[in-house]
Amino acid sequence: MEAALRTLELAVRGRLDGLLQGNHLGLVPGPGSEPGEARLYQPGDDVRRMDWAVTARTTEPHVRQSVADRELETWVVLDLSPSLDFGTASCEKRDLAIAALAAVTHLTRGGGNRIGVLVATGEQTVRIPARGGLVHAQGMLRRVARTPRAPEGTRGDLKGAVEQLRRPPRRRGLAVVISDFLGEPDWERPLRALSTRHNLVAVEVLDPRELELPDVGTVVLADPETGRQREVTITPLMAREFAAAAAEHREQVATVLRRCGAAHLTLRTDSDWIADVVRFVLARKRAWSGGGR
Repeated sequence: MEAALRTLELAVRGRLDGLLQGNHLGLVPGPGSEPGEARLYQPGDDVRRMDWAVTARTTEPHVRQSVADRELETWVVLDLSPSLDFGTASCEKRDLAIAALAAVTHLTRGGGNRIGVLVATGEQTVRIPARGGLVHAQGMLRRVARTPRAPEGTRGDLKGAVEQLRRPPRRRGLAVVISDFLGEPDWERPLRALSTRHNLVAVEVLDPRELELPDVGTVVLADPETGRQREVTITPLMAREFAAAAAEHREQVATVLRRCGAAHLTLRTDSDWIADVVRFVLARKRAWSGGGR
């Protein structure tokens, strides 16, 4: 466990630091208010950020970049219900969810920032208070990784976990929800309420077998949150119907998350998840600076 967590930390810190050069921007909501360096104006930049002094001195239009505000408080709802105890590629969805938590921790750590987490297994909810510093971050990830798996047949309760984070109200900050978002979106109302006070990021964790069935003949399919099993023979027609239903559900999740005002990041067990995080963060930075228009 210790070796695995250390490897994860090195992978996250090494690759994200190398790919996300610059000031403290990461997942912090908004471009911030602290003045940073000036750079040449580019089409699409917000003209309200023009640096007229530098523009007059150089005779070329410049804008003033800003550094994100410090002392951010981040809370993460981490879904570790039995449906996450599944994976057919490089890892289980549970492992990927913990890796996503490590990435969020790294992207928001430093400058007096604090991070806390609510771990929901369906059987229990573990709350780790928000604190700052490397020791807290490492201890938090270690404790989350050691969270016992819920027994098969335990139903997850993402709605209840989000509701626990929403009440009592906390200071404005960043809220991150990491889940596979399977089942009916009964979490929409508390998630939408959460977004009225916090900047909201939703991390959807997927496995390729949840999107399409392989042509393997007769298999036994199991629902880990009810314990029910069913033997089925996978035919081309069934595979097409399954893929269509899965795509419809994923689109429903994406639509609901947009209605909630959440930034949506999808991570898959069969892809380079760190590269996916980098693309997501860079897209947010471009949108904040006006370059995404």
